[in-house]
Amino acid sequence: MKINLLRSFETIPYFTIEAFKQSSGMDAPHAVRMLLHRWAQAGHILTLKKGVYMTRPFYEQHQADEAFPLAVSAILLPQSYVSLDFVLQQYNLLTEITYPVTCITTKNTRTIKNTIGTFWYRSIRQDLYTGFSILDYFGVRYARASLAKALFDYLYLRPIPVAYRAVKFNLVEELRLNLDEMDRASWDEFALHIENSASRKMHDVLKNFRSHI
Repeated sequence: MKINLLRSFETIPYFTIEAFKQSSGMDAPHAVRMLLHRWAQAGHILTLKKGVYMTRPFYEQHQADEAFPLAVSAILLPQSYVSLDFVLQQYNLLTEITYPVTCITTKNTRTIKNTIGTFWYRSIRQDLYTGFSILDYFGVRYARASLAKALFDYLYLRPIPVAYRAVKFNLVEELRLNLDEMDRASWDEFALHIENSASRKMHDVLKNFRSHI
């Protein structure tokens, strides 16, 4: 059966149309696309984005892996790193639960939805595209922000009430942030990102935090 042609892709996170053509020996582009379309409809493969797929066996075996959604975010948009709400949730800094995988990119802001989930990509200045580690998941290189950088990104891109500049205004309570989880090293890194950003807003945010923590 032709479905056996997927066997070689069951141990890797994704494959492309071109990779399938080379592996299967099928040359006709239309026939390949039609076959993959039918397999996607039948549930044998998952469409990550146009021309990029994941086999059902790989998905079922690894969907619970901690790194799984992070790697998928990198497959969808390689020039990105996981940050913002998703990372802050992992450190229990957010009291509200959000479900999308949130990422930073220097490309245009966009949202990508597929069978696996929803992936948000927020755009940031090139000089602020820092503060992350490069990791590997079954050969897929993905990037994840540090706690400090995730908090910086979250506040830098979030509209903040003008009242936060007032000394009595507690921004931590307003945003429902659990900053008790931040250690000294993370606070130092957070302050460094603010210094490098030359953002008046972020300097005022840090001043407010220091007044209430």
